[in-house]
Amino acid sequence: MKQKAIYPGTFDPFTNGHLDVLERALTIFEEVIVVIAENSQKRALFSIEERKMMTEQIVSNVDGARVEVLAHGLLANYARDVGARAIVRGVRQVKDFEYEFQMSLLNRQLCPEITTVFLMPNVKYTYVASSIIKEVAMLGGDVSNFVHPIVLSMINDKRALCER
Repeated sequence: MKQKAIYPGTFDPFTNGHLDVLERALTIFEEVIVVIAENSQKRALFSIEERKMMTEQIVSNVDGARVEVLAHGLLANYARDVGARAIVRGVRQVKDFEYEFQMSLLNRQLCPEITTVFLMPNVKYTYVASSIIKEVAMLGGDVSNFVHPIVLSMINDKRALCER
């Protein structure tokens, strides 16, 4: 049986740091499903459909990766339902770890057979967060070093709409 993991997040937008974590996960697992989810505590720039489309385009040439949307339900249950053995989480700093550690313990209670795997991105992405990317980009800053050209184009389109 293929070793499968899920890599969940809001991915608003999908950054080069996310891609780095995905590629690292694929050195451990044969298949990684990038799971795009809603987060009611975050204000999204892109719709879930836009996030799915841009992420699919970015990972289309990444062997072993595919993209799905989790519209509702518990992540641990989703992982079990798709046959994943692990939930991959990118951790950039201690603040990330504190939250992710708490979530991993809860997920372990819900589905003990699912393991959470924490991966650190390349050091050049440790300060890159989607929220910062959105803010800088919407204020006219250059984020081209942190996102794929597809994302950059979509951000520029959103900014142009806001400037009208």
